[in-house]
Amino acid sequence: MKSGLKAFYTHSFVLVFFVIIALAYFSPVLQGKVIEQSDIRQYTGMAKEQNDFRKKNDGQEPYWTNSAFGGMPTYQLGAYYPHDYVKKLDRLIRFLPRPADYLFIYFLGFYILLCCLKVDYRLAAMGALAFGFSTYLIIILGVGHNAKAHALAYIPMLLGGIVLTFRGKYLWGFVLTAFAMALEVGANHYQMTYYFMLLVLILGVVYLIYAIRKHTLRNFFISVGLLILAVVLGIAANTTSLMATKEYADWSTRGKSELTINPDGSEKTKTQGLTNEYITQYSYGIVESLNLFVPRLFGGSNAEDLGGNSKTYDFLIDQGISRSQALDFSKNLPLYWGDQPIVAGPAYIGAIILFLFLLGLLLVKGKAKWWLLGGVIMALLLSWGKNFGPLTDFMIDYFPLYNKFRAVSSIQVIVELCAPVLGVLAVKELLDHNVDKKEKLRALKISFFIMLGIGVALFLMKGAFNFVGASDETLQRYYGDEILSLIRLDREAVYTNDLLRSIIFVVLAALFIWLYLKEKIKTNLLVLVLALLIVVDLVGVDLRYVNKDDFVSKRKMAEPFPETMADKQISQDKGIYRVYNTQEGINGARTSYYHKSIGGYHAAKPARLQDLFDFYIYKGKIEILDMLNVKYVIQQNEEGNSVPTMNPNANGNAWFVDKLIAVNSANEEITALEHLDSKHEAVVNTSEFSNINRFDYQTDSLATVVLTDYEPNQLIYRSSNPNAGVLVFSEMYYKNGWNAYIDGELKDHFRVDYVLRALKVPEGEHEIVFKFEPEIVKTGSAITLASSILLGLIVIGGIVYSARGSSKKEGDQ
Repeated sequence: MKSGLKAFYTHSFVLVFFVIIALAYFSPVLQGKVIEQSDIRQYTGMAKEQNDFRKKNDGQEPYWTNSAFGGMPTYQLGAYYPHDYVKKLDRLIRFLPRPADYLFIYFLGFYILLCCLKVDYRLAAMGALAFGFSTYLIIILGVGHNAKAHALAYIPMLLGGIVLTFRGKYLWGFVLTAFAMALEVGANHYQMTYYFMLLVLILGVVYLIYAIRKHTLRNFFISVGLLILAVVLGIAANTTSLMATKEYADWSTRGKSELTINPDGSEKTKTQGLTNEYITQYSYGIVESLNLFVPRLFGGSNAEDLGGNSKTYDFLIDQGISRSQALDFSKNLPLYWGDQPIVAGPAYIGAIILFLFLLGLLLVKGKAKWWLLGGVIMALLLSWGKNFGPLTDFMIDYFPLYNKFRAVSSIQVIVELCAPVLGVLAVKELLDHNVDKKEKLRALKISFFIMLGIGVALFLMKGAFNFVGASDETLQRYYGDEILSLIRLDREAVYTNDLLRSIIFVVLAALFIWLYLKEKIKTNLLVLVLALLIVVDLVGVDLRYVNKDDFVSKRKMAEPFPETMADKQISQDKGIYRVYNTQEGINGARTSYYHKSIGGYHAAKPARLQDLFDFYIYKGKIEILDMLNVKYVIQQNEEGNSVPTMNPNANGNAWFVDKLIAVNSANEEITALEHLDSKHEAVVNTSEFSNINRFDYQTDSLATVVLTDYEPNQLIYRSSNPNAGVLVFSEMYYKNGWNAYIDGELKDHFRVDYVLRALKVPEGEHEIVFKFEPEIVKTGSAITLASSILLGLIVIGGIVYSARGSSKKEGDQ
């Protein structure tokens, strides 16, 4: 009992310590400020209509928005689902202000993992700090990749449950795995979860090999069976979200395209997911991976802040530029010179952590070393993407679901997970008196000289690099040769400075470990010094990219896009119409914040709308905008101001057509739009809608249709037509959820003009209602509720079982 209380107080103290550290790093949150995240600004624009609907309707969900991409489900915009108790549990865990909450669960998840690996709480806390302050994990908070940060934070906890189960702690291993899996899936970043599952495959293979060698296959398969049940249960607790995401993904650019031609008419390469070029656009350079050891080896980011400590700054001052202007320029220096398009910062895990990782390879014995090493090697090779073509192409072509995710460089998160674990296990071995001291000294010597050798080699190789980046041609056009040459000198300077910095940290860490092994310092001092060195190293780099200057008032983030004169002019029109901003194209959510836009900001856009942009809108075919009811086009004038232009030819909210043009494929459907008179004709793909058998209709000049009531999830029209006809609506066709009612009676509707809805309407006057009633939410919520109840009962049963076991032990004593 006493030992249990002691453990409780110890872990509670550590958690309070994590809270303090998280709040200290993001201290502006204590002043009520929020971090200005670029991606969250875009999300705010996308979700404006959804959030306004919630406020107006007491938290009710619309599940559809017309403010982005011409209309789309809100499944990927933070929709709330019935019985989503996982999300409620997640909010309890993330009780700190954002982004301190994410930093806290970074620490918490990794601490739990190390405790599951039977690591002392002091080392577990040190490892948690190393993981949480890993530069990439901090940078994604700065730019607003919250879902990614969310998923990465729960991965160590999930790994802890898996390890605990394989250690034979079946009950709590099962419970922790199920809970962590539920939280992980609820974080809604399946790419990170997918990469983690690749690591789990490696872990499973290692445990299987050991089970075969030690004749413990029975225990291995019991563990695997329990883990499968736990994972299924954790996934089932998120059924609604998963089903909705899958449904939307199939409709989006992540799904399979029906087109077999490109916009220029050439044959399209057949793919089941994203194209190879898109997937590998962000590929880490092979040498660039040494950013893990030296943060600005390749310049750091596309906007490095060197302040007044740069050759470019000195040159501008010498040229008579004011200090403030020179400083503004040197705060955003394009120092990154690798091959990736845009980099917000390096994936730096810490020179000391990398040194300890090498030490772990020499000292740590058993299964953990091999699956951690395997994970690091796998992640590095896959992160190289197009720079390691054979493996990447194999994964894209043959490995299930791998072609659904872009930015392969982000798989380096597995390195950021595995390296600190093995590094902490190395320190654990150093502190173990049962390990031969000579072996420790030998391992220390080898790992130190390897790191020192890498450092010296990089220093000597400096002359082989020209520090020329992929974007330098553009920079040359903007700034000229002289400025560009100084930028390259600054790249060389940060290369040298950060290299010396990393070597110094390795030397200091090695020195204190050597002093400990020579019994010059005690255990607690060694752990404290290593923890301080790791934090100083990582935080020193983190603050270059995310610091107090990134925080703004809550109001600024709540209203992230200042209203322009163009916005005010357009908003005077109280009708229901769409706006196209030529400066954004299909990419950008600023317009969505104020208007119903055909653009937006999301990695998975509606596929058919993207096709319209590629085939027509980007080529300036205005008629396509007419059928989308784009009434205003925002353009930039010569003075750089946004100016709205009214499109008098917009088709309106709905209209009767004279003729349906039958086609038999998606190719024919989209190419038929080239010469379509969309006000009188509509294209229908009869291979999909075979029940369409009438194609000519008589329209009357007295026929009218009016949108009388608008909500994002319900549209009410009044139609009057002496003849039966086909009514086309300027709304995106989405078959899963939208229902059409004529005078209260459910009727089938169909797709025309590649993206729009159409409905056969009898003669006379009618009320037509379109309602978004997604069946998937009802079905998924029922499964989610049942799974959550089952998970809760298992936890309660586990607690009762454990309590009885403890009481029995005390009675025996």
